[in-house]
Amino acid sequence: MMHGFSVAFALDNLMWAAFGVFMGNLIGVLPGMGVLAAISILLPLTYTMTPTAALVMLSGIYYGSQYGGGITSIMLNLPGTASHAVACLDGNPLARQGKAGSALFMLMFSSFCGATVGILAMILFSPMLVEVAFKFGPAEYFAMMMLGLLAGATLAKGSAVKGVAMVLVGLVLGVIGTDVNTGVMRFHFGILELSDGLQIVALAMGLFGIADFLKNVNRIDSSAKIIGGGGISMKSMRPQKGDIKQSRGALVRGTAIGAAFGVLPGTGPTIASFISYAAEKKAAKEPRRFGRGAIEGIAGPEAATSASTQTSFIPTMSLGIPGDPVMALMLGALIIHGIQPGPQMMIEHGDMFWGLIASFWVGNVLLLLLNLPLIGMWIRMLSVPFRYLFPAALFFVCVGVYSTNNNLFDVAMVTLFGVVGYFFMRLRFEPAPLLLGFVLGPMVEENFRRALLLSRGDLMIFVERPISLGFVAACVALVGWLTFSAIRARRRELSPQVQAG
Repeated sequence: MMHGFSVAFALDNLMWAAFGVFMGNLIGVLPGMGVLAAISILLPLTYTMTPTAALVMLSGIYYGSQYGGGITSIMLNLPGTASHAVACLDGNPLARQGKAGSALFMLMFSSFCGATVGILAMILFSPMLVEVAFKFGPAEYFAMMMLGLLAGATLAKGSAVKGVAMVLVGLVLGVIGTDVNTGVMRFHFGILELSDGLQIVALAMGLFGIADFLKNVNRIDSSAKIIGGGGISMKSMRPQKGDIKQSRGALVRGTAIGAAFGVLPGTGPTIASFISYAAEKKAAKEPRRFGRGAIEGIAGPEAATSASTQTSFIPTMSLGIPGDPVMALMLGALIIHGIQPGPQMMIEHGDMFWGLIASFWVGNVLLLLLNLPLIGMWIRMLSVPFRYLFPAALFFVCVGVYSTNNNLFDVAMVTLFGVVGYFFMRLRFEPAPLLLGFVLGPMVEENFRRALLLSRGDLMIFVERPISLGFVAACVALVGWLTFSAIRARRRELSPQVQAG
């Protein structure tokens, strides 16, 4: 860790960490500007940076947005990010009662506590995975990535079948281009630009950035007023009597839930925050207070969100399995820089790994120092009209995509994926599993073929090795549980109809 801090405090890394957390905070504050779209837009900027600086900046945007997203939830009842939808339930009623300052303090305090515990979990659990690093072969990697794909597909919002379908589309898109093993071009349809495959930047910007702009293009600027915005000051942000005591249990439970769910592939901060809120409501002596301004309704979910955001880096960095769509994009950034994520990453790229963990603490302290004095500025920025925000972002998308290869074909592709992504949203198909399949697809195929080459075509290699067998069993259990849940839900829907008949 001491070596990690020496890397994190290097001038360029410190500068990019500060830039990342500031941009993340800004993106979280502005409603409609998702963190995925923001990371996609800024991804081309990382091409000229060192891998460590690139990852420090992108991760700063990710956890910085978690701080900023709660501000709009409390002040405008409009979640800046999906994981802060829960903060609206009690944060906005508190603001209406004239307690916006204490609600914002609890937001920042619980976020910092959750992030700190999440970083400690990374330090404690990541080195344990080094011991099994050399036990992982192609069969283990394939089985592990299949579990990641299944978890990412089935635990996405909406229909599990739609999630699996989107993963399959992503897998197909991932194999476009020249086959690494045979040198044969696949799925290029005579278009020479597709010989190197699709660009992850174009795909991500299209599915999340452009699609989001198209979704909000007819959005009328809300006439919602910022509740108590003019009265927010450093003095008003001091916690009220009993707030800390009332929130202690919620902080501990929320942090534990977030840390656990962050490690699980396919869950992420959104699910962690909802489960934390449900747990707090169940544990409360007076559940009726929730939804009317309970301070625990902010403390628990916000701690869960921040803890989950930090621990989601454990499966991504240590195992190569992204926990959520943002982590899939992080994997893409690593691959762009020629770094193979996995159990051996801590050994081969120790400077980057421990420098990144140290930068989390640096970044969270910077966020705390930024948010307290700048809260008034963030609130004023909530009034930026969408008619100015979206065209500016669209311009940066086009510039960013063009700069990757200096090719207008990529601009055309991002436009195409933007239109496709918009229709996916309208049809309630989640684009996130598609990105997951696209990133992991080539690695799944490569490890599957390597395993079969080693076993001379014998598929039993995947169940003869203990670690691989464990992942295969987990895949089967996950599919079985989801099938059972779907059948039970279907029966519940049909039973009232049968009784009525």
